[in-house]
Amino acid sequence: MNLAHITAQRYTTKAYDASKRIPQAAIDELLTLLRNAPSSVNSQPSHFIVASTAEGKARLAKGAEGRFAYNEPKILNASHVIALCTRTGMTDSHLEKVLHQEQEDGRFASDTARSGQQQIRAGFVDLHRYEQKDLQHWMEKQTYLALGSLLLGAASLGIDATPMEGFDAKAVDAELNLHAQGLTSVVLVCLGYRSDSDFNATLPKSRLPEDYLFTHLA
Repeated sequence: MNLAHITAQRYTTKAYDASKRIPQAAIDELLTLLRNAPSSVNSQPSHFIVASTAEGKARLAKGAEGRFAYNEPKILNASHVIALCTRTGMTDSHLEKVLHQEQEDGRFASDTARSGQQQIRAGFVDLHRYEQKDLQHWMEKQTYLALGSLLLGAASLGIDATPMEGFDAKAVDAELNLHAQGLTSVVLVCLGYRSDSDFNATLPKSRLPEDYLFTHLA
């Protein structure tokens, strides 16, 4: 696997072939990538909603009406659509669940190690909650780390993808009753296989030159 080649070939798909489905084994692999995505101090503030049926995709398409109507065909014709969501608060119950899972997975050699991890994570949460006052933004940044893993993973499996912020998050949140679950939708990702009508598939990739993007320290 040549990651440089994969990143050079992947692109944002603009039209999907509705007749093609992603094999379940590949979907399971992508969901594993999402589950294993990194997050600051292992806070894991993300939640992922997977739509694989016409009915499920239609529900997510509620967020592609009006000014976002250009994204509706992508959502409806893709094989799968994943709504990447973020918690609306870093609750004590969530932090305790993370700590308990770490305990179950054998990450602590002693009670002291467990207590230390708990204090470090709480310190970062409090830093963003009370000092920097950007807790929601901080949590959403962790969700975007998961997005990167998903896009690279999809490309490595030969699956086309479209990340989109062009949707009505309020409409999706209402349709899925997300606020009652302590969640909000952040980005949608369509997954599937490109249509022959996808104009973007034949356009050359365009990125700024290396000497503009990179500074190498001596």
